[in-house]
Amino acid sequence: MSFIVPSAKDVVRLKLARDHMRHIKQGFPWIYRDWLAEVPKAPAGTRALVRDKEGQLFAFGMYDPESPIAVRVCALEKEQLGDELILSRLAAARDLRSRALNTLTNGFRLINGEGDGLPGLVCDVYDKHAVLKLDGDGPSGFWNIQEIAHWLSKQAGYQVVYQKPRPDSSQQGKVILGTLKETRVPFVENGLKFEADIIHGQKSGFFFDQRDNRLRFGRLAQARTVLNLFGYTGGFSVYAGMAGARSVTTVDLAKPAIEWAKSNWTLNKLPENAHEAIAQDAFEFLDAAKQASRLWDLIVVDPPSFAPAERHVERAKESYQNLFIAALHVLSPGGTIAFSSCSSHIPGDMFLEICKTAVSKTRRRAKVIGSFGQPEDHPYPLVCPELCYLKFVLLSC
Repeated sequence: MSFIVPSAKDVVRLKLARDHMRHIKQGFPWIYRDWLAEVPKAPAGTRALVRDKEGQLFAFGMYDPESPIAVRVCALEKEQLGDELILSRLAAARDLRSRALNTLTNGFRLINGEGDGLPGLVCDVYDKHAVLKLDGDGPSGFWNIQEIAHWLSKQAGYQVVYQKPRPDSSQQGKVILGTLKETRVPFVENGLKFEADIIHGQKSGFFFDQRDNRLRFGRLAQARTVLNLFGYTGGFSVYAGMAGARSVTTVDLAKPAIEWAKSNWTLNKLPENAHEAIAQDAFEFLDAAKQASRLWDLIVVDPPSFAPAERHVERAKESYQNLFIAALHVLSPGGTIAFSSCSSHIPGDMFLEICKTAVSKTRRRAKVIGSFGQPEDHPYPLVCPELCYLKFVLLSC
């Protein structure tokens, strides 16, 4: 068996029409359709052999003629794209996590696609459960999920491997290896207890990319009133409660998420009367809170992506700004607020401008306590800032 599916062993030969070779050799992981001289027909996931403008071979990858990213680069001309190379990258991904994560955490991202040299392949781990995701038709046609599951079992020790479908897919998720007895899977993060629904939950069930930011946020919560907007299953809320917050309010539109947030709160034996869990639209909640003159000492605003594509950026900037203004209206004088964005189409400098505008329009002044991104288990190529998607800004106002 091979890590590459047999049908992807056929080769499509491509040639660059533009001189992007240096950028790719520096580690940029994608070749766009309009960089190619031709875009021949071939099944998504077919192995691609790419030559420069002069006809010299310089890269191998996986092909998807229907995607704006026509080729995901897997190897350069001096590397052999095969099982030995893939094994070395899987091992390197495992070793990075073993060094970077503490022993009080067994929920994390084991494989982060292009950031680990394994384009389009994502694996999140919940103790002994591994959840695989394939980002697009190219990776779906290229990666041999059965063989990857076998490696996860034999080399990394995971007992259950579940493949989760893409959100835009009509396919059902499936257990590749082992037996999934419960959809609620327990894990610990920095010593705190959580459960995730790996089948029905968003992403793979939990947002591991905010792990370090949850810890930072929790450290500021002692004896303070805390508001967690877009709280999902209550990650920031549990950290605040465990740090000794006086009270915590969790708000999310989805009732199942709110019930899950309450469950995670209880799982850590936190006092029930210190947690208010509300299923409501965040904008509506903030408007009502302002009218009622409610204030919180510490607030986190962590919405879903408002800009899933480049064409949404201008509208997203306005939505972020309006949301942040509304949140600032319910922040106590001298309070602390965290603004976050997971949209790769909103770069860091643009996000800081949005934050500055929101603060200015509420006639407040703020100082930056810290500006952070994704943790070590979400690496990205240095020359591909598009994959540095997470922004998390802590402000004292």
